[in-house]
Amino acid sequence: MRILATAMVLATAPLATLPLVAAPAAAQVTTPIMADGTILDVSAEGRSTRVPDVATIRAGVVTQAATAAEALADNATRMAAVLEALKRAGVAPRDTRTANVSLSPQYRYADNQPPAVTGYQANNSVSIRFRDIAKAGAILDALVKQGANQIDGPNLSIDQPDAALDEARADAVKKAQARAQLYAKAAGLTVSRIVSIAESGQNDGSNPPPPMMMASRMKADASTSISPGETDVTIMLNVRFLLK
Repeated sequence: MRILATAMVLATAPLATLPLVAAPAAAQVTTPIMADGTILDVSAEGRSTRVPDVATIRAGVVTQAATAAEALADNATRMAAVLEALKRAGVAPRDTRTANVSLSPQYRYADNQPPAVTGYQANNSVSIRFRDIAKAGAILDALVKQGANQIDGPNLSIDQPDAALDEARADAVKKAQARAQLYAKAAGLTVSRIVSIAESGQNDGSNPPPPMMMASRMKADASTSISPGETDVTIMLNVRFLLK
């Protein structure tokens, strides 16, 4: 485990009037300081590990034709086949949604001449959530055979990250306490109590999608494989201690 910790020690006068300032946070615990002592601020990162159980992939169809109507009609036909393939593969309707629909002219450029429209390109894509990642590769292969020629993803994530986030919070507090004990011992002091806890950031295990891949460039007999691996769920805490 990697520990990220910073600390600042301030010798103080009576602390009844000392303002408590914490970074903006999603969660914060603060108690009043009623005694003399020394303030120690520690930042700690907590971590837990999970295997992603959801993959989100964008699959679509790009078509080109001489007119806008022809491009859209061809695109609609091919996209209907893609959606039907998803239905046959058992992807639930709630896990499929339209991500993008666009139509744009294509131009030819020549020196000293205005751009000339040579045709139109239609794009229609859907975002698909695979709750059984092991089947995602086979479904993608089926989509390509049905006309999908644009694939973006996968974005792997954890469907229910709350338990993993709570483990990371507990880990962060434990690390902050250990670091506070270290500083207190080095300074000839003891840790009296925690004054405040502020959550300054989190990562629920999601990862950004990789660059777009054009499915038409894949080998026809290629078999797509998606390996979920493991992902880290992290929490960043700022913890304030009172030393005596």
